Amino acid sequence: MPLGIDRTDFLNEKNKRLERELRTRDERIASLETENAMLYLKLAQLRSNLQYSREEVSGFQSQYESETKFRQNVIDSALRFKQELESIKRKMASLQRVAVDLPIQFQNDIKHANTVVQRHRHMFVSQTSNLTTMQDQLSNLQEALNDITDRHAKEKKRRQELHNLLMELRGNIRVHCRVRPLMDFDRGGEDSRMLGGSGTKSEVVVHYMDDENVCVRTTKHNKVFEYERVYSPAEAQDSVFDEVSPMLTSLLDGYNICIMAYGQTGSGKTHTMLGSHKNEDYHLRMEPHKDEGVIPRAARELFRLISEKPDGKISVEVSVVEIYNNDIQDLLSGDPHAKHDVITGPDGSLSIPTLTSKKVKKIQDVMSFVQYGLRMRREASTMVHEHSSRSHLIVTLTVNSQAPSFLTKPSAPSPIPENETDPSGIPYAVRAALLSHIANVSGRRFETSGRSRTAPPGGRDRRGRSVSLMSTPSFEPPAPAPLNHAIIKTKLQLVDLAGSECVGMSGVTGAALREASHINKSLSALADVLGALAENRPHVPYRNSRLTHFLQDSIGGNAKLLVLLCVAPAQRYITETTQCLGFGQRARQVQRGPTKRRLPSSAEKVGGPDRPGSGGKVSFR
Repeated sequence: MPLGIDRTDFLNEKNKRLERELRTRDERIASLETENAMLYLKLAQLRSNLQYSREEVSGFQSQYESETKFRQNVIDSALRFKQELESIKRKMASLQRVAVDLPIQFQNDIKHANTVVQRHRHMFVSQTSNLTTMQDQLSNLQEALNDITDRHAKEKKRRQELHNLLMELRGNIRVHCRVRPLMDFDRGGEDSRMLGGSGTKSEVVVHYMDDENVCVRTTKHNKVFEYERVYSPAEAQDSVFDEVSPMLTSLLDGYNICIMAYGQTGSGKTHTMLGSHKNEDYHLRMEPHKDEGVIPRAARELFRLISEKPDGKISVEVSVVEIYNNDIQDLLSGDPHAKHDVITGPDGSLSIPTLTSKKVKKIQDVMSFVQYGLRMRREASTMVHEHSSRSHLIVTLTVNSQAPSFLTKPSAPSPIPENETDPSGIPYAVRAALLSHIANVSGRRFETSGRSRTAPPGGRDRRGRSVSLMSTPSFEPPAPAPLNHAIIKTKLQLVDLAGSECVGMSGVTGAALREASHINKSLSALADVLGALAENRPHVPYRNSRLTHFLQDSIGGNAKLLVLLCVAPAQRYITETTQCLGFGQRARQVQRGPTKRRLPSSAEKVGGPDRPGSGGKVSFR
């Protein structure tokens, strides 16, 4: 630029121009930003529309697929309906053919029915002619049935007599032996793999031979013992009770019964009498269990037999007693430590009046009381047996039944009133005398009501004269008082004796040692009593032990006694086993004479002990 020229205008102009361009550019930028924002908004709207369109397209796609499936289902249904329609058409065609043949068939059935009706009509006419014959046959059959019923009653009575005779022929004291299986605790601390091995403590030395013989085999000797029945280790509880159950019939026939289990500790006495220790309730349930022992099975059978008798004539009571350390303890009383003494009655029978007796009506009642008593019974664990009983358990079921008719004392008949008159004004006494005189003259017997027993009113007497009492007024004297029935009490004693034990083997000390001493003494006293009876000694030491004193009635001849010997088969128990089997042999040698049938408490028998009710006096309740 030439010198001397003023640049101010030029720069201002340029500055203005640049400012205009700058403003134009800013405006352009603002316009572009506005347009860009609008484009962003439009883009977001388009994206939203695109998402909506996609969802709509997806919905259309799903609807299309649903419509396609529906169409396919419709096609399938149409095909199925078409097939069913074809089937219906075929059936309709078949029905049409049947409908065409139906009238013809109906006519044939009517003809056949008419033929059958005619045939049955002829049969009915033919059978009607035999109706009189059939009635005669029915009358003959009824008479035969009555005769058979009478014979059945006589045979039933005869069966009872033969049953009691059979029980007598078997012996008053019957001895059975039960050999239990080998158990794990028989090894006595030896290796379990050696259980039953030769030369070990658990070697089997007691062998079942047959139903009547058991053999003890040792290195020194082989000895065979014979009993009325021997049970093998494989025989179940029901096999034992099958031999016991016949005695319950004798119980209801008026005989006392005693069943006791004898043997060393751990030989299976409690299992035999009560059941398995695995069940604390001893299988208290409605239905019998395979492990039930003699006590629950006997109670169940007793109530079954009672159910066959007339209702209300028999009642049952139960008592549960243990003899612990030579003391009698009532397990059903509130005070188990109370003292109880055996009392001898005027008739020689023994009783303990202080014992608690509970009335029972079913097996569940009996076992509930037994279970209650078992919770009070002493048990302890020894080296021989985990559940060793430390006392003798005696469960007594007392059956109270009405005496037979020959022991029933009728009440005195009511006297005929002397001053009272019947409705016709004739005194009762005069009318009774008149009837007696007519009966003597005519040979007819009349009731006090005026009705004849041997001839209807209006008949003839022995002279042919007409006699009629239809117009004779009747009278009814006061009814006689009901009969007073004598009560017969019979007892079923079920005894689970405590086990004899060798103190050295059981390892007991202290109180358990004292218990073992009393147990062994009482069992020794029982053996002494049986020995005295077998040898017919003049004195039998019943009072040497509370056990023998309590069971004196059962052991001494007033009861049918069954001794169940329970023995273990292992070598380690050979001494106790031999002693137990020897005890059974001595028991079999006891000859007590015929068992006496029970009479009411103060009945006096005349003509010998085998003729109950032949005379004397009877107490009535």
